[in-house]
Amino acid sequence: MLQIIQSFKTGETILETIPAPQVKKGHVLIKTTRSLVSLGTERMLVEFGKSNLISKARQQPDKVKQVLDKIKTEGLMPTLEAVFNKLGQPLPLGYCNVGKVIAVGEGVSEFNIGDRVASNGAHAEYVCIPSNLVVPIPANVSDDEATFTVIGSIGLQGIRLLNPTLGETVVVIGMGLIGLLTAQLLIANGCKVIGVDLDQDKLNLSKQWGVIPFNPRTDGDIVKFVQSQTNNIGSDGVIITASAKNNDIISQAAQMSRKRGKIVLVGVIGLDISRAEFYEKELTFQVSCSYGPGRYDENYEQRGQDYPLAFVRWTEKRNFDAILQTIASGKLKVAEMITEIVPLDNYQQIYGAIGQSKSIASILKYNDNNTDTPSNFVKVNSVNFKQSKGNIGVIGAGNFTKMTMMPILKKTPATLKYIASAGGVSGTSLAQKYGFEYSTTNYNDILQDDLVDLVMITTRHNNHAQLVMACLQHQKNVFVEKPLAIDVQQLDALWNLYEQSNFQNTITVGFNRRFSPHATKIKKVLGTAPMNIIATMNAGAIPANVWVHDMLVGGGRIIGEACHFMDLITYFTGSKIKAVCMNAMGVNPAENTDNASILLKYENGSTGVINYFANGSKAYSKERIEIYSQERTAIIDNFRKTEVYGFKGLQSFSTKLDKGHKAQFEALIHQVQHGGSPIIPFDEILNTTKASFAAIESLKSGSWIAVK
Repeated sequence: MLQIIQSFKTGETILETIPAPQVKKGHVLIKTTRSLVSLGTERMLVEFGKSNLISKARQQPDKVKQVLDKIKTEGLMPTLEAVFNKLGQPLPLGYCNVGKVIAVGEGVSEFNIGDRVASNGAHAEYVCIPSNLVVPIPANVSDDEATFTVIGSIGLQGIRLLNPTLGETVVVIGMGLIGLLTAQLLIANGCKVIGVDLDQDKLNLSKQWGVIPFNPRTDGDIVKFVQSQTNNIGSDGVIITASAKNNDIISQAAQMSRKRGKIVLVGVIGLDISRAEFYEKELTFQVSCSYGPGRYDENYEQRGQDYPLAFVRWTEKRNFDAILQTIASGKLKVAEMITEIVPLDNYQQIYGAIGQSKSIASILKYNDNNTDTPSNFVKVNSVNFKQSKGNIGVIGAGNFTKMTMMPILKKTPATLKYIASAGGVSGTSLAQKYGFEYSTTNYNDILQDDLVDLVMITTRHNNHAQLVMACLQHQKNVFVEKPLAIDVQQLDALWNLYEQSNFQNTITVGFNRRFSPHATKIKKVLGTAPMNIIATMNAGAIPANVWVHDMLVGGGRIIGEACHFMDLITYFTGSKIKAVCMNAMGVNPAENTDNASILLKYENGSTGVINYFANGSKAYSKERIEIYSQERTAIIDNFRKTEVYGFKGLQSFSTKLDKGHKAQFEALIHQVQHGGSPIIPFDEILNTTKASFAAIESLKSGSWIAVK
């Protein structure tokens, strides 16, 4: 299928061929007929992409601070590589999509194949959208008109926050597309509306609907004008839909407002607010978030958990529906705002001049003859297979794949045949960059190809065990980024299947720390005597709503990340964990805590302590391992520096940051191509995974938990 994407690095807009998405649980697969280009938002993205690195940095000072912090802990070159990888990621454009339902996912009952629907899908021939972001289109609303659903909801949410009443005066600053829609909706709500903009054509259009126009270039002082229109009372409310970098607009909004007036920001402006201007009038200021309640809530958007109507009357989906009903009733006139309708193939007619465009609403038109059964894979490169073994299929195209795994795999003798990603955009981008033959949105393409003998899984944690089992059923060797599983049920099912297969294929988990030269050099001289090991991970805080904290998706950071250090300590001791006890910070810590100390007892008498903390300073090392044995001490500092005391045959040394990824992948490829023992014994992988579950159980019970 075809999809419009943009490079953050160059700002270039491209019509890319990518595999069509597959319908997922709780989602709807839509064949697009029309999509609306949000000229304001997309112009901003294109201009940002075309700006140089210094300009990009000035526009994102918070990101600059993150980069500086990363340089301190990981070094200059790894940080620069991460930044350029991030800038190289393609960005799908568009969020105002209309089309026809061609497939319905499990659990969706409100839509049928053939339904005309509006959604926040991208500029793509096919989109897969969660059901809570899809609404049916009334019969008397055309596809062109329905493309205004989502962008109209942005303005509507601003109005809902303002909560104007019949007869009130509201000033709309910025009469672009969202401003024009907002003004119409306010008039339909019985308000007197003053529209402010520098573009006289847009003001003239709004005047037809009853908006009182004001052009700052020709009409004088906006504050005085508002006073004259309100008997010197001032505006009851101001909705800002403009885009500006300075603080003039927020100051003017305060000056034109009546005492205890309300100001709602829908656009993007400078927000250096004068306390005096707001204090004297006791003004209320609020920022509106996108389409309405539910936005950016994964439970609502991805899992379909609606908010009770009695408590949240207007969710984003109900806002979508309200816009469509208002269009259907004739109270919201959108057809006269359409400036151009352009075939998708001619998209540059819109994007080529987006910086200077005078268009109000530009619509992309899609091929009516597109199939209802689109292809889920595309051939990206022609690849010559030089060997019968070591042909790789990758499932997952997230940050780990982009920034860590692929730069290493590209330099190995393996052949890259497939990469699978949910949406197809990131997978296709990586296929182009690293030479994969195919990009797909259906991982079964990988499993059903007999030439693929190694599948590498880097998806979200809850999918790991299921995908590993699918690989085993198709006789594939498999690498899975940690963890192997996120609960006992997943692990039991996987073990039973692996046992039934007589361990025919290898399973490798991404426990890479044991392959770092800082680990391997110490291991050679440690010996087998019992030892005490303290591993501290200064992990840093991650926002509570990120998926890794969700026990059903990420398993929490102890299962998902602290397992690295359980494996590393196991590697050093040469023994298995027999019991675990975990204590966490707080009076009643949750099972997804990321501030905890884990005590490990080993069968050979060794002990381990893992301090996994998210509340430390970013200036301190992220990872530190201390090993004590037979009057000897070794300290690994952030896998860049190792200090040793009392060891014979080993001196302190330093390297660039090396957590062992390169050595692990090279060892894995060699093992698949040439045979030999698994690079990590599976019984150790199993023991580490069980120990991570035992840590959570220990937290709940307050006691030591045996690992069996």
